[in-house]
Amino acid sequence: MSTTHDLSPLSDDELIVRLSEVLKQSRRVESVLVGHIAEVDARRLFAREAFPSMFRFCTDVLFLSEAEAYRRINAARLSRKYPLLLKMLADGRLHLCGIGVLSKHLTEANYEELLAKATHKTKRQLEELVAELAPKPDVAPSIRKRPERKTKPETPNTTSAGGSTNSSSSEKAEPPEQRSAPKAPAVPEKRPTIEPLSEARFKVEFTASAILRDKLERLEALIPGSDLASIIDAAVSEKLERLEAKRFGKTDRPRKDIEDADTSPGKRGIAAPVKRAVWVRDGGQCTYRTSDGRRCPERHRLEYHHDDAYGFGGDRGMENIRLLCKAHNLYMARMDFGKEKMDAYRGSAGRVGEPQPSFELCPGTPWRSSGVVFATNIRKTGGYHG
Repeated sequence: MSTTHDLSPLSDDELIVRLSEVLKQSRRVESVLVGHIAEVDARRLFAREAFPSMFRFCTDVLFLSEAEAYRRINAARLSRKYPLLLKMLADGRLHLCGIGVLSKHLTEANYEELLAKATHKTKRQLEELVAELAPKPDVAPSIRKRPERKTKPETPNTTSAGGSTNSSSSEKAEPPEQRSAPKAPAVPEKRPTIEPLSEARFKVEFTASAILRDKLERLEALIPGSDLASIIDAAVSEKLERLEAKRFGKTDRPRKDIEDADTSPGKRGIAAPVKRAVWVRDGGQCTYRTSDGRRCPERHRLEYHHDDAYGFGGDRGMENIRLLCKAHNLYMARMDFGKEKMDAYRGSAGRVGEPQPSFELCPGTPWRSSGVVFATNIRKTGGYHG
């Protein structure tokens, strides 16, 4: 296999195949690397090389980062006890992050069953698996003020001779209005986290503003006997119900059935009964499939796609409408309109005051791709709609 990094001559299919082959090689090499670290660690050869620990040997001799060293040493030590880990690492059934998640829960009695359940799982899925295996107690709802970040006190400039303060240079460099201006709020140190505690319980942690804190307290006063978790659940449920009703036509009390919906061509918009029927039929999941039948797993950022486009006179019935995720709608638009046009459209869309490019198809224009009909209309006023 060529080692060149210029991949532009490869076709799309060749690039995917090459990527898969390189990944397999990388996994095999990773497994061999972890095996070597395990043996060097077992023989304590790091001491012979004048290092106090295997960790320092990995960072100072192998030039691994601290995180890389920690994960590989952890996997190496576990693999001496459970050799199956190296086989799973080599064939891609398990990754280093996954080994780290499972490390404290593997035992002689459960390791085969647990590793079988962990096959091809993401880190987040493995965390949920561990939470099911070793559940934690619920976290009590609470609101607390974050501590203020300490700022280093300013030290006055002094002269080398008499130690007198010399602040004239700093005063000239920074105008009084800038010195008195309030400092920008510090960037949060931690990202919002969702941590599984047990099979069906999660710890949710985020930083809220004082305004949101006040809103939660006002809402708590309006819902007697509520706590923080139930308040957030009620608020999110109500918001979700409204958005899904608007976006997907979901409702418990539909005013029209699918037979009463207006599905005639020549009009924009999709009737709510059609949205509901399509959502149920497609299972709330992107319907894009590869040539071998693999379906896109995306269930978020879904859009309604017209197989026969509005510009060709396609109707708005459920037989002509299906769900596609945003990425696949854009992917098909690039295939049919061309990458240059789509990049130009996306680059200027949303810029206030700039003209929006128009790629609207003229009715009657033939447009088919790869044996499957994918039609995407792009208009100045509304983005593109599959």
